[in-house]
Amino acid sequence: MIQPGATIGILGGGQLGRMIAQAAQRLGYQAHIYAEEADEPACQVTAFKTLGSFDDEAKLKEFAQAVDVITLEWENVPVKTAEFLAQYKPVYPDANALKITQHRVAEKSFAVANRVIAPAFAQAKTLDELRNGVMKIGIPCVVKTCRMGYDGKGQSIIRDLKEIDAAWNNLQTDDAIIESFVPFEREISVIVARRADGMMQAFPPVENRHKNGILDETQVPAMLSTLLEEQAMKAAKLLAEKLGIIGLLAVEFFVVDTQVVINEMAPRPHNSGHWTMDFCATSQFEQLIRAICGLPLGSTAITSPCIMKNLIGDDANDWKKYLTEPNAHLHLYGKSESRPGRKMGHVNKKA
Repeated sequence: MIQPGATIGILGGGQLGRMIAQAAQRLGYQAHIYAEEADEPACQVTAFKTLGSFDDEAKLKEFAQAVDVITLEWENVPVKTAEFLAQYKPVYPDANALKITQHRVAEKSFAVANRVIAPAFAQAKTLDELRNGVMKIGIPCVVKTCRMGYDGKGQSIIRDLKEIDAAWNNLQTDDAIIESFVPFEREISVIVARRADGMMQAFPPVENRHKNGILDETQVPAMLSTLLEEQAMKAAKLLAEKLGIIGLLAVEFFVVDTQVVINEMAPRPHNSGHWTMDFCATSQFEQLIRAICGLPLGSTAITSPCIMKNLIGDDANDWKKYLTEPNAHLHLYGKSESRPGRKMGHVNKKA
C-alpha cells in the first residue's frame, strides 16, 4: 500500500492528468506531472512538474526519482518510456498492457483470444493488402490506422470498392486495420478498476452518443437488459484481468441485438466516465488512485441518473449558462485556446 503523503507521478499534461492530480490531492497525495509544456492543463493544478519529451531519459529518470508510483493519462505513451521508468518505480498500467492497447490489431486479437466478441478484421500494410482485406471482410467496412487516431480521426468508412485508394491515401499510414461495419443500435462503455491483488470494481455501463466522431453526451445509466449489462460487465472485467491491469480499463462496446461487440479499450480514465465526478459514490479518478496505491476500492453506485455533456470548441463559451442551472456541475479544463473539435470542458447534469 502506498500511503497518503506519497507522490503520484502522472505521464501527460492534458485534462485527464489534471483530474487525476486533483483526485490524488483530495486523498492527501502529491501529484507530479511529466509533460512537454508548462501551461498544459495538468501543470496548472500542481507545483510539481518535470518538462521533457517521452524519449528524454535524463528527464524521465529525474521524474521517476521524484515520485513513488507512476500512472498515465494517455495510452499512447511509448512502450520504451514505460519500460525505462519501470527500472526505477512501479508503472501502472505496465508496458505489456500498453503494447496491446496501442495497436488495434493486437487489441482485437487479444479480445478474440479471450472469447470476447469482436468485428471481423484484417490487417493491411500496403494498398494491395487493403484491397485484399476489403474483399475478405466485405462492404461496408471501416479502415483505421492501427496506432493513434481518436475522436473520429484516422479512419474511413468504405462503402464502394472505388473508395479504397482514397481511403488508403487519407490514412497516411503503412499499418491499418479493416473491420466489418457493425450495424449497432447504440454504443456503451464500461470502466473497470483493478488492484495488484486482483480485486476489481466496475462502474455501471453507460450509453455514448457522438457528434462528428467525438463523444457528445453520455447517458447514465445505459438503458440495457440485464443480459446485455451482465455481458458487458463480464467482458470488461475479463479483459482487465487478462491484461493484468493495475488502475483502470475502459472498454467500449457496440450493442447488436442480444450481444455486445467490442470496439476499443483504453487503460486509463475515459471521457465516458466523467459523470462519476458528481453522480457516483467514487469518481473514476479517485478510483484510479485507490487502485494504483493498493487502497480499498470505492463504491461505484450511481447517486442519480445523469447526463455528461462534452463542451467542444466554442461550446465552452456557454459556461455562464451552466452555472445558473441548479443541477449542473461545470468542469473547465483551463485551456487557453478554443479550436473546433477540441475538448474544453464538460458538464454533468442530473437527468
